[in-house]
Amino acid sequence: MSLGFDNDTYLKLQSEHIRKRIAQFGNKLYLEFGGKLFDDYHASRVLPGFQPDSKLKMLLQLKEQAEIIIAISADAIEKNKIRGDLGITYDMDVLRLIDAFRSMDFYVGSVVITQYSGQPAADHFRKRLSLLGIKSYLHYIIEGYPSNISHIVSDEGYGKNDYIETARPLVVITAPGPGSGKMATCLSQLYHEHKRGIKAGYAKFETFPVWNLPLRHPVNIAYEAATADLNDMNMIDPFHLEAYGETTVNYNRDVEVFPVLNAIFEQILGRSPYKSPTDMGVNMAGKCIIDDEACQEASRQEIIRRYYQALYNQKKDVMGAKEIVYKLELLMQQASISSEDRKVIPAAMMRQENTGHPAAAIQLSDGRIITGKTSDLLGSSAAVLLNALKTLGGIDHELHLVSRAAIEPIQTLKTDYLGSRNPRLHTDEILIALSISAAADDAAKLALAQLPKLKGCEVHSTVILSSVDEKTFRRLGMHLTCEPAYETNAIFH
Repeated sequence: MSLGFDNDTYLKLQSEHIRKRIAQFGNKLYLEFGGKLFDDYHASRVLPGFQPDSKLKMLLQLKEQAEIIIAISADAIEKNKIRGDLGITYDMDVLRLIDAFRSMDFYVGSVVITQYSGQPAADHFRKRLSLLGIKSYLHYIIEGYPSNISHIVSDEGYGKNDYIETARPLVVITAPGPGSGKMATCLSQLYHEHKRGIKAGYAKFETFPVWNLPLRHPVNIAYEAATADLNDMNMIDPFHLEAYGETTVNYNRDVEVFPVLNAIFEQILGRSPYKSPTDMGVNMAGKCIIDDEACQEASRQEIIRRYYQALYNQKKDVMGAKEIVYKLELLMQQASISSEDRKVIPAAMMRQENTGHPAAAIQLSDGRIITGKTSDLLGSSAAVLLNALKTLGGIDHELHLVSRAAIEPIQTLKTDYLGSRNPRLHTDEILIALSISAAADDAAKLALAQLPKLKGCEVHSTVILSSVDEKTFRRLGMHLTCEPAYETNAIFH
């Protein structure tokens, strides 16, 4: 797992670039923050060396100048939209984000509920924010958006939105996920600031696609894979090419909306400060890649993982999953990869074929592949986890770290008292049993100490895992994929 990205250089370059952009607009900048701010695990997977909280650390260097506004669409609240990587609703993630920002001494100014049209769930959430002492504002659906510019930039358009009171030079607009109305919030604020005689500007901080990498670079293809459900597509920025004769990469939504943005800037500010969508961005990530091949390989692995996630969703009959599978198959062709390029997949499938039971495989950071199969005591995930810990600790594979005598009472508890049909131990249960054994057994203690070394390792299961096993691998920082197949033929899972 070679490092491909210089995180320290990134923090330095990025904060310097944002300071320059603030100064460009008379010391008031609305910065749209795309992607995850606290936990950008996608970026850390495709740019090895990028820390998941890099954006946050960069902002910490600007903390005294910055305040945070969190945007959430009323529609997402009404539909209980889930943030997939955390398994919580967008409205709950707003509260999580506020707590996280405050724990780092950031000033969270307010929450803006966008695309509001009287949704009851949004009203209820706003009351909850009020009880928590958090200011909230409403932005409405604007008829004719985004094409009817004369209406949008008027008292009946942006003028109907609440004016969000801000106090600092850098106003960061972030959100639980895409489609939350971050850009519209920024532009609405520009309109209101201009009416008040305040000079303000707008910029966009979006890590992907990386504007100064080739269009078909695996890092950029991996971004398309990550946003397959949004129908985002990378493309050459035609406005930048025309203005500067330089080829850069942007994505279709920004390119499509740029003429509208340009017209809005001209209506509000008198002239547009930008000649292209690329101009609007402040992303320095592409300048911090130190090993391009490492980033390419990491991105190829991410594309395959996204494909298997889509197959998993298709098996679970998630709406739209079939179309996403087709798109990801096309992206895999463009990247010249197949499932065989994810080494844990053929290893796990071979173990299943040889044993006749569900199996799993883990690829350690040094490239070694460890496998495990289902037995009467352990599920394949628990088995491969134990085998990996033994390998990392140099422990004899014939040695039982957790005795049958220790496992059987747990099985009895599960089946006789807790009503489970499956007596085999899950990953969390085997780790608890291992922890208990470690109190009196040095080998078990040594195995337990290897757990941090699993972070970033790849794992594949030949069957769909329980939510418990999925969460355990996620908490260990491992990258899991599963075959789109259940262990049994039951119709309820």
